[in-house]
Amino acid sequence: MTSVKPPTLSRVIELQDVLWSVHGRTVLEIGALKVSAGERIALVGPNGAGKSTLLRLLAGAIVPTHGSLSVLERSPFRSLSGRERRFWRHEVGQVFQGLHLVSRLSALDNVCIGALGRLSGWRTWFRLFPYDITKQACEALQGVGLLGHKDTRVDRLSGGERQKVAIARLLLQQPKLILADEPTAALDPAAAAEVCRLLVQAARGATLLTVVHNTSLLPLIADRVIGLRQGRVAFDLPVGDVDDRALLALYQADTSRPSDQFQVALTAFSETRTQETAE
Repeated sequence: MTSVKPPTLSRVIELQDVLWSVHGRTVLEIGALKVSAGERIALVGPNGAGKSTLLRLLAGAIVPTHGSLSVLERSPFRSLSGRERRFWRHEVGQVFQGLHLVSRLSALDNVCIGALGRLSGWRTWFRLFPYDITKQACEALQGVGLLGHKDTRVDRLSGGERQKVAIARLLLQQPKLILADEPTAALDPAAAAEVCRLLVQAARGATLLTVVHNTSLLPLIADRVIGLRQGRVAFDLPVGDVDDRALLALYQADTSRPSDQFQVALTAFSETRTQETAE
């Protein structure tokens, strides 16, 4: 039998000599970065390292001061027609810290919004979604364990439940690229692990970039880790190669005493490594 070679992964993200500065201060400076389809990447680093700024660049929310940037073989900054922009927004799913949920709407309506990129017409303005979209949205809510709350306003849900609504919206949207900024912030350990599992589930067949502060979650959500420090890439490693030394260099302040933030990150990461070894 003739063996069939798997298809070569296409390039989803490519940055070259990208610089973003504000008021003369350089916030982000990346010489080269390439991400292939299907990769799961975690962005780690101390506060102010440029992690969220990088996601905002990839989402097209801000324009680089210098350099070239390609997302899904398109520039998010060039002039796009309404149809092109709607298509591009459908291909890029986002779970930012604000979640972008409409608090006065139900969980079901918020999930249905994930289909707007492939719908048109006046009915969408009145949330008159087609039956097949509503059915798929219910299936997505069932997939995250929230079908019983489909008619509940999202402002009456817990933080973890709202995160699950955002992930259900991704399941319906079916984007090619998912950008997640601290999706587990303010969640307890069990809820954070569950959100990571659901996010990876939503990213099947897609590329996932996640800002992660709790390094114990790295093995759950990433196969590649990019460490950012002072706006530059400090390391770019497979998750199995990220050790205590790499985290020490990344999180330690420019003093002889490790910062509290580093101590928290290192302790959590070491505990996770110990558990994996025991298993």
